[in-house]
Amino acid sequence: MARVLVPLAPGCEELEAVTVIDLLRRADIEVVTAGLEEGLVRCSRGTVLMPDTTLDEVLDQRFDMIVLPGGLPGADHLNDDPRIQQLLRRMAEEGGYTAAICAAPKVLANAGLLDGRQATSYPGVLKAIEQPTIDVLDRPVVRDGKVITSRGPGTAMDFALELIESLVGKAQREKVEQGLVRP
Repeated sequence: MARVLVPLAPGCEELEAVTVIDLLRRADIEVVTAGLEEGLVRCSRGTVLMPDTTLDEVLDQRFDMIVLPGGLPGADHLNDDPRIQQLLRRMAEEGGYTAAICAAPKVLANAGLLDGRQATSYPGVLKAIEQPTIDVLDRPVVRDGKVITSRGPGTAMDFALELIESLVGKAQREKVEQGLVRP
């Protein structure tokens, strides 16, 4: 079974976090949510999430993918956390997937994982960090190898479905999508 880590930082975008967690679990993917610190996580719009564990508890565990929800200041907290940077680099070195949505692609960029790649983010986020080696596209979801990025809350479902397809195949994606009754 595929295993995915979703770190939850204070101020993360709840729509993105919950959509990813929910859809991946519908696809029978094991999702582990980890708070940067112990306790509940208050999201950007005031929703409170209860992580499965803490980041410290899963640092040495193996995952197939790390997914970073966006939102502010959540993405800034992820970006400033050396454990997240270490996990992302290790995931890339081991050939796993790294994924980020909204403001969180800047965390991938600062870890050096977007160099020479195509990516997308919330409008202006990647352009603001001025990394000319990133080909920033204006698309809902961009997959470049094992790096997947997306624009924001409105693209969270498309992003999660792309994550499913990348991890467990198109048939499972279609099964989950059919149950969503999307237009």
